[in-house]
Amino acid sequence: MDHLADLPTAFRDDDNAEETKRFDLLALRLQLAVVNADVGYDRLRAQVQEIASALQDQYTIPAVRAQQELIDELVSDEWRQDVTLPMLEAMRRRLRSLVKLIEKTRRNIVYTDFEDELGEFRVAQLQGTAIGTDLTRFEQKLKIYLRAHEDHLAIQKIRRNQKVTATDLSELERIFLEAGIGTEADLDRTRNADGGLGIFLRSLTGLEREAARDAFEEFQRGRTFSSAQLRYVDLLVDYVARNGMADVAVLYDPPFNALAPRGPEDLFDEADIDSMESVIKSIRATAVAEEGAA
Repeated sequence: MDHLADLPTAFRDDDNAEETKRFDLLALRLQLAVVNADVGYDRLRAQVQEIASALQDQYTIPAVRAQQELIDELVSDEWRQDVTLPMLEAMRRRLRSLVKLIEKTRRNIVYTDFEDELGEFRVAQLQGTAIGTDLTRFEQKLKIYLRAHEDHLAIQKIRRNQKVTATDLSELERIFLEAGIGTEADLDRTRNADGGLGIFLRSLTGLEREAARDAFEEFQRGRTFSSAQLRYVDLLVDYVARNGMADVAVLYDPPFNALAPRGPEDLFDEADIDSMESVIKSIRATAVAEEGAA
């Protein structure tokens, strides 16, 4: 009654990116869901957590790294408890300018605007579905743990391209179960996946860039490369550092085909490509424990 607020149109916002505005809208809907005890709250919260999970992959960017504590908190299960409007507004203000930094390949988050309708409740049996946590949630919890415990010997081996052993992986499995990070079903899925647990963890941790660079040192030793070839090798080092490994097939896809549209054959001879492939396979092999090895 004593003060008339400025009109919304009088507010000047320097960040007009579409992603930023969509995140503002998502935060507003989440705030309204809290106020109105809306049944759509869990769906909106899941969208925020998906965005936070995508931001976890951008910690190499200083601005994102500065908000790591908040981002990790958003991904965790504890965030859903006792959330207040000021907490949601603080989240919106701190992250709104960061969402546009998410890699375009990860921008598959869908913003929806529809009302949930409750029908008649009935029990449904899901056939062939193991009881356990969603693998994505398992991945999110693992990312937080792995970043917080980079000094653990087995995790160092994974990040530094050193050979892991069956004992290393068994110890990590024990820790994940005892800490409640995942269930036995989650671990079974990773064991049965291509490459097993070591490859799965490497895909989450990536490689230290120095380790990735060292892996290609022998490939470059004694060779005189052109500037285009050096850019290609640097791109491959960056890719391996970010993803933990690479497959030969990715060399024919973006971002590599921007430098070599028809593949590495555009820049390298057959002997060099064979050497490159050997390095790629050796990097992957360090994350796979040999059966029977301790």
